[in-house]
Amino acid sequence: MTTYNDGSPLISAAGLREALASSRPPVLLDVRYQLVGAAAGGPTAAEEYRAGHLPGAHFVDLDRDLAAPPGAPGRGGRHPLPDPEQFGAAMRRFGVAADRPVVVYDGGPSLSAARAWWLLRWAGHRDVRVLDGGYAAWSAVGLPVTAEVPAEEEGDFKPVPGQLPTIDGDGAAAWARNGLLLDARSGERYRGETEPVDPRAGHVPGAVSAPTTENVGPDGRFRPAAELAERFRALGAGERDTAVYCGSGVTAAHQVLALEVAGVPAALYPGSWSEWSSDAGRPVAVTEQPG
Repeated sequence: MTTYNDGSPLISAAGLREALASSRPPVLLDVRYQLVGAAAGGPTAAEEYRAGHLPGAHFVDLDRDLAAPPGAPGRGGRHPLPDPEQFGAAMRRFGVAADRPVVVYDGGPSLSAARAWWLLRWAGHRDVRVLDGGYAAWSAVGLPVTAEVPAEEEGDFKPVPGQLPTIDGDGAAAWARNGLLLDARSGERYRGETEPVDPRAGHVPGAVSAPTTENVGPDGRFRPAAELAERFRALGAGERDTAVYCGSGVTAAHQVLALEVAGVPAALYPGSWSEWSSDAGRPVAVTEQPG
């Protein structure tokens, strides 16, 4: 079981309960995110938060707080990195301070929580963890939840961007030739069989398919570190410098997190496929299916 102070980027529900009862409790950030949400007739992430969340957790809106507005096609993708000053101001409102631990969570598999983890680490915060299994894991063991929304706090966190490595489109092309570029999207999108969101189907030529969904088990928790290490080793990680992309730089952060659990450092391509596929000058590869 992951405990609070074992050096892992993950924390279990039991470990978080222990941390919250300590003399130095972490800031809690609820980063639930629905790509479709109310448009499909379901609740939005904000509505889910208001219906129940971990006591003291602040709701973080991924589109508003963890990304800049999309720019021109081929520049930055659907979720560009946020302006550091605006990101810092949002985190300070939630009580994030340089000397205070932070725990982030979402509904379960940590896809959006990993974006907050990565951004805070990229911006220089040294003590950030992801609740393994998210809200589902917390509530499954009967730990308390509330609908009470906490007041804004006053943190002192000031981002110092660049503390985790990133690459751009040219870097992704070079990485695919000379290193290991992992595509964290579904196999269907990688192969070019379907593309529900972005302009063109396929993948960066030379990239290797590594769907993010394979990082977790059926319960939404990360697979054990040894299993993740074996998975990534089979793909060539560790032997070659590794970078990751996805659709818009969100689930790729989940892959970077899984790689860190496995002990493998990795760079992130923030613009990802949404940026690459919007640039008509970038080549696209597809995987031919047997006839």
